[in-house]
Amino acid sequence: MANRNSGDQSASGKDLDQRLADMNKRLGRDVQQEAKGPNSASDRNGFGNAFKLSSEFISAILVGAILGYGIDWLVGTKPWAMILFLLLGFVAGVLNVLRASGELSGSYDLKANDQKSAEDKE
Repeated sequence: MANRNSGDQSASGKDLDQRLADMNKRLGRDVQQEAKGPNSASDRNGFGNAFKLSSEFISAILVGAILGYGIDWLVGTKPWAMILFLLLGFVAGVLNVLRASGELSGSYDLKANDQKSAEDKE
């Protein structure tokens, strides 16, 4: 009787594995890719993108501050140009990050698609 129970468990285990594989296929999951762990290529690409975005943001602020300081030194308006260009650098950095991450360009694409669909309806 013990052999029959172990045979039932292996049969039900195979059935369970098959049903799990079918479900993952229907959901579009790649179980083998997820099993690779935290050091997969997609994680390395994510770290690279994060470093790129943060360096673009910081560099825009630094360039704005240096330009403002240079203008202040030439003209003699000591903190005002630096404050102004620091703020402009911050805005430029935010726009660069949005543009690089695709957030900014995606909204324009949606508007263009809406206009195209409206023209097609007419």
